[in-house]
Amino acid sequence: MRAKSSSTKQERSFTEERRRAQIVDAAIDTIVELGYAKTSFGQIAKRAGLSSTGMISYHFRSKAELMRQVVSDVYAVALEVVGSRIDQAGDPPAQLRAFIEGSVDFYRTHHRHMRALTEVWLGSRGEDEGTAPPHQQELESLEEMFREGQRTGDFRDFSPRVMAVALRHALDGVALHLGADPDSDPDVCARELVTLFDLATRAESR
Repeated sequence: MRAKSSSTKQERSFTEERRRAQIVDAAIDTIVELGYAKTSFGQIAKRAGLSSTGMISYHFRSKAELMRQVVSDVYAVALEVVGSRIDQAGDPPAQLRAFIEGSVDFYRTHHRHMRALTEVWLGSRGEDEGTAPPHQQELESLEEMFREGQRTGDFRDFSPRVMAVALRHALDGVALHLGADPDSDPDVCARELVTLFDLATRAESR
């Protein structure tokens, strides 16, 4: 009986996770189509093919909570995509280049995700701090990369924290720029950022 009960719980958990993912995916579609302000449980339920908004509120107590999950999921996808490129890079300068190029490439290839993310950022300003970009872990990773580059002599002496924040805000600016101007060239954006931060970080001996 215990084995059967455990199996039932696992099946229920799997079903609930699939439902949550379905809701988040429909939320992204709704945000892209209607914008943040017009996104509601009713509109999301319609796109998810759900019979009732109660099926959404069972998993997410409020629009703000659902939007936080949207932001979290988009960043999880980005981390997987960009992280794999960094893992394949060599020294810290190569990792820096991979991070910038991977990030901008993600903005290009995951246009739907970035449109939704931008709408949430702009639409929820001042409403819910939880929808702000969850950069803390990423900033810590960038700081460590900069410190490693300083230890190896590839990077000059500077504040790793300040440089990490500057890089993150520069990338956020590029994401907003690409979303607002469809004619912008992502390759140019990536190339200029790589040059900018190479010049900003490189040791004089390089």
